[in-house]
Order: sequence, then structure tokens, then C-alpha cells
Amino acid sequence: MKAIMVVGTTSHAGKSLLTAAICRILSRRGWRVTPFKGQNMALNAYVTSNGEEMGHAQAVQAWAAGVTPTVEMNPILLKPQGDMTSQVILKGKAVGTVSASDYYEKYFDLGWQAIKDSLQHLSEQFDLVVCEGAGSPAEINLKHRDLTNMRVAKYLNASTFLVVDIDRGGAFAHVVGTLELLEPEERALIKGVVINKFRGQRSLLESGITWLEERTGIPVAGVIPWMNQMFPSEDSLDLLDHRSRKTHSDITIGVIRLPRIANFTDFDPLEAEPSVTVKYINPEDSLGHLDALIIPGSKTTISDLKVIQETGMGAEIQKYAAAGGTILGICGGFQMLGENLSDPEKVEGEIERYNGLGLLPMNTVMTAEKITCQRLVTSNYPQPGLSVAGYEIHQGRTQMLDSNERVSASSYQPLFDDPSLGIVDARQSIWGTYLHGIFDNGSWRRAWLNHLRHQRGLNSLPTGVPNYHEQREAIFDSLADTVEAYLDLTPVLPA
Repeated sequence: MKAIMVVGTTSHAGKSLLTAAICRILSRRGWRVTPFKGQNMALNAYVTSNGEEMGHAQAVQAWAAGVTPTVEMNPILLKPQGDMTSQVILKGKAVGTVSASDYYEKYFDLGWQAIKDSLQHLSEQFDLVVCEGAGSPAEINLKHRDLTNMRVAKYLNASTFLVVDIDRGGAFAHVVGTLELLEPEERALIKGVVINKFRGQRSLLESGITWLEERTGIPVAGVIPWMNQMFPSEDSLDLLDHRSRKTHSDITIGVIRLPRIANFTDFDPLEAEPSVTVKYINPEDSLGHLDALIIPGSKTTISDLKVIQETGMGAEIQKYAAAGGTILGICGGFQMLGENLSDPEKVEGEIERYNGLGLLPMNTVMTAEKITCQRLVTSNYPQPGLSVAGYEIHQGRTQMLDSNERVSASSYQPLFDDPSLGIVDARQSIWGTYLHGIFDNGSWRRAWLNHLRHQRGLNSLPTGVPNYHEQREAIFDSLADTVEAYLDLTPVLPA
């Protein structure tokens, strides 16, 4: 199978972005191209049309290539859930939870076979695979069990780009050090160095490029400038550095940055709204002045809820709700809004029961069975009759209470024509849903934003707007245009 590999000197060097760009560039040139990442560790997941989980970054790369995401593009997904353990998703299905120390023994051989099987499957459908590595290919203490980097490159004899983030400093040392730590047969596969996230004047870099090429014998295939197009990061640590680039907006929406925040890709469409600023808030921080607050998904809902309660954020959220603030809970955030959460099977850990925020009359019981499926429903609120597409990824069953001490459950209405997917209170101030990707739906997103705007006395935005995937297509083309202008693909392209 013809293959290109993209590895990085460090995490966050820009591998995912470059892989997406190459997929779009080659697709525009007429190649039948697919992305591939053998093993991904991330809490951003996507559910395929078959109800199987894969890394969201590989779904994005598939869309960039103009193809439908399938689990063969990411056969192993590890979802960290605290205490040095991860849930293992193998070929789209959860197969267990394992500690870091036991993973190699239990899953290495199974994982490598899944990778080979997936590559064989992809080779029957595509001309070229663009593979992405993970972290660094030169972690000498981990190389014997690395399923993602040069093991894949050697298996495919893939011409490889080494990407370095020059914005963080130390780029030349990172490149030389990485190459020094590779085995000779691995180093021979590196056909070009890509300097990424360059902000300066190119002429000032030339002497360094000349030195690097003479020192390594490998050409610098491109110097890619810093780009403001943002695609979802795989690592929630990047949210620590997240700052909105907008100098003015009408609406500010807060998102709680949970310790195990999951699927924060849900908020990319809000980030793309010119009139909206998305502000990530740590549990120990103050909410400040918000037009709405979102409690996002979580890989470990009960332990993240415990953090919210113990930091005092829970009390702040309850005060915000009492003052008439608008709150939306998605997936795990939806479960947190209820009266209590219980985990009798200890699916998430040792905490068997914990009090919720008490803002919705419902209880949730965690279950070992995991729901993963795409959904297409019709909205009841904030505007009836809108078609809404999304997907579910959750463990746990939520049950509405017939009544409670504070308010009758009849004061709450189903958010969609399927009542199991969410509810909203009579004032339309407390919202909850299991549906990921809800803001991708342009008309529903604008209707919800208009609800917030009316509370501020602002005019409505037009609701007849494209869904986010159409905006994303324009971003792919812009990304590809930029990368193509600064990167020579010749060193890695098959003859």
C-alpha cells in the first residue's frame, strides 16, 4: 500500500493539522486518500454510522479527504479516565479498562493485529494512506511498545515527514535529537523536515535551515506559518492556553473545563460564530458574567461532579441558575444536572453515589453497557420542527422523577421528539441533552443563540444558515491552500 507518514518531535507539533491538510491537498489532486492513526489517546471521540467509536481527529481528517469516517482509520482509541487507567476502544467497541502498566501485556498483540487488519482493509479501497504518529517517535523507554509511530512507518515503508513546532522554541535541537534517537532504518524513512507555526521573518531562518540540512542530510520541505484556523485538539491540556481571538462579541458562553472533559469538539461551531465568545472556566474559578453556561461531557462524570462540588463551583452554578442564568448540560454535564448519580457496578471507579446539582428532576444510574449511535431527531425547543443530527456516546441511564419536593416534573418538556435525548424547563433556562454535535446544526444553533440574544435585548440572527460541516469544508480548503503554498510534498509522494 502506498503510504505517507507524519510524525512529530513532540506532542502538539501540528501532526493532526498537517495530516488533514495533506489529505485535502491530495484529494483535490485526484488521489483516493484516507487518514490513519493506529492508536490514539484522546477524549474527543466520534461515532460512525455503524455506531462505532473512533478518534474525532481522524474523523476530521476523513472529512478533509472527502471520505466517510470508519474505525479502520483509527483501530485503537484509548480514553483516559483517571488513576492511570484508560478505557480501550478496539475496532470501535469498548473492550475493557486497563492500567498503563498492564496495557502492553494485554493489548499489544491484539492492537498490532487490529492495525494490520485495518491497513489491509483500507488498502482495498484507497490509493494512498496518510498516517499520523503520536507524541514523539523517539521515546526510548516506550519504543518497544509503540504501536503508532515508526513501527507503522516501517511496516508500510512509508516516506515520512518530521514536524517540529518552532513557536515553542528549541526546534533545531528537537529535530536533531529526534533523528539521533531513531534507529538507522527508521531515520532512513524521514524524507523531509517540516517547520510548523512560524511567526517570524523567513530570511532570519535561512541560516538555520541551511545548517539543519547540512547537519542531517534531510531537506526542510516546508516552513508553515502560524495559522489561525482552529481544529479540535486531541488533548484537553490545550484548553489551558485557549484564548479567544475576538475583540468584541455580543454573547459570552462559559464552558466548565472539567478535569476529564470529553468531546469539547461540540463547541467548535460556537467558536466559529462571529457574535459569540467561548470562555473556558476552571472549576476553581469564578463564573463571572455569562450569557449562558455549558457543562460539557466527561469521561468520568461522577468524579468530575465531585470536583465541581468540592471546589465550590457547584454552589456557584446553583446561584447562577437561581438568578435566572441559562445552563446547558451535554452528556455527562446533563447527568450532573440531576438529583443524584449512582454507580452500583463501579463502572467509573470507586464512588458509588453522589449528589447532583439538583437543577433537573432526574436520576442517573451508570451501567456497563455503552450507548454509541448516530441520531436524527426533530426539535421541540427553542423552535419546533427543526431537524437535528448528532450522536450519543455515554454510559448510564437517566430517569425522570414523577415529582420532587421543589417542582413538578410536568414543568419540564422533552427537547426533541425522542424524550430520552433531553429536556428543558418551562422558562427555557435549564437545558440538558445526550446529543453530541448539537451545535453543528446551524438552524438549531442560531435559534438557541437567539434565545440568549433576546434576553439581552439584541436582534435575532438569521436562522437559515448552513450546518457547520459546510463551514468546515471552507476551512479545509483554506488550510490546504496555505499548506500547499509553503510545503513541498515531492519528497514523500510515491513515484
